[in-house]
Amino acid sequence: MNEKMITKLEILAESAKYDISCSSSGASRSNKGKGIGNAHKSGICHTFTADGRCVSLLKIMLTNYCMFDCAYCINRQSNDIPRAGFTPRELADLTIEFYRRNYIEGLFISSGIVRSPDHTMEKMIRVVKILRNEHGFNGYIHMKAIPGASNELIDQAGLLVDRMSVNLEIPTEENLKLLAPDKDHQSIYQPMRQIHQNLLENIEDRKKFRSTPKFVPAGQSTQVIIGATDESDKQILQLTSKLYKRPSMKRVYYSGFIPVNGYDKRLPVVQDVPRMRENRLYQADWLLRFYDFNVDEIVNDQHPDLDLTVDPKLAWAIRNPQYFPVDVNRDSYQKILRVPGIGVKSAKLIVMARRHRKLTFEALKRIGVVLKRAKFFVVCHEMKKFKLLDSSADYIRLTLQEPPLQEPSLLEDKQNNAPEQLAMGW
Repeated sequence: MNEKMITKLEILAESAKYDISCSSSGASRSNKGKGIGNAHKSGICHTFTADGRCVSLLKIMLTNYCMFDCAYCINRQSNDIPRAGFTPRELADLTIEFYRRNYIEGLFISSGIVRSPDHTMEKMIRVVKILRNEHGFNGYIHMKAIPGASNELIDQAGLLVDRMSVNLEIPTEENLKLLAPDKDHQSIYQPMRQIHQNLLENIEDRKKFRSTPKFVPAGQSTQVIIGATDESDKQILQLTSKLYKRPSMKRVYYSGFIPVNGYDKRLPVVQDVPRMRENRLYQADWLLRFYDFNVDEIVNDQHPDLDLTVDPKLAWAIRNPQYFPVDVNRDSYQKILRVPGIGVKSAKLIVMARRHRKLTFEALKRIGVVLKRAKFFVVCHEMKKFKLLDSSADYIRLTLQEPPLQEPSLLEDKQNNAPEQLAMGW
């Protein structure tokens, strides 16, 4: 690889690292004896940094030139930073070269917007066409859809890639227009709806014609920036809940605001990335997807923001003593699932195990229940009752609250042990 290509790679990999919506997840694109690579739900090697970034993919921008001037973006037009761009063939060949060296299993491709959304989207599609059609590459590909791109280009891309994402960035239209005057929610939701509709139609077509190629088999994802604007956790989770009502939406990612640009009066002055809030939002997201909670149970008008001292499930349990104690030998799976310290797997094992014997303290421990938490909220055979009403909420909170995350200053974070996208070695 020549020096010019190495320089481009360094610039464009650095420019791409702030997009965290690139995790590969469950796509299956088999290799039928032709070409190279194989994307399978258990075949892609995942390596995540501490803040959730996936580093098993070549995470790269086609170019970091951009006609937009979003206040929160390192690649905004007004920034004085090194700029570079690959041709579609250069990026396709680079991906294959890294795959053959066993550096990567797939590709995450995004781009700054140059000339127009359609022009940018066409060049990204060209990269994928070269990979699929000329190199026979069957590995995982995630493409960032460009807001404002035509439906025809979204249709083309969806038949070539495994996942597409369109980042919302800012949860409310008002704040989006403040920080990204070139964007609006209509242009962002339009490709989201197009991907969703095409995916549903593709599923129906495949039921009739098995030879129909899959459309974004791994669905779509999006990213929301946390802390750049004044939205409450309630507003963010209400948005998340609406997005998850679409079967095509697989993940919403929460990215703590990092002040990567110079002073801008539109942005808050922060010293630390809100990692704890980011973590709590992911926990709340998990409750929405897997624990049958609704948004109003997690956050409401009285508690519009998540408690940073305890996780959302425990916070809900402390606020709702009337639901406890739960009898693990009698109560339903849904009630058991809401006990702090009992996860989905443990709840299922409890329901299975109690068919054969009465569950005791030791049995729950063997199943995998975190008794330090659960003991305040459950009743079981030959087990002392630890009723929430018998223990004050303050005592439970003090006993179970988590130590605060160690959040070094942004300068130290950058210089020392900040989670970073891995760099390629030569």
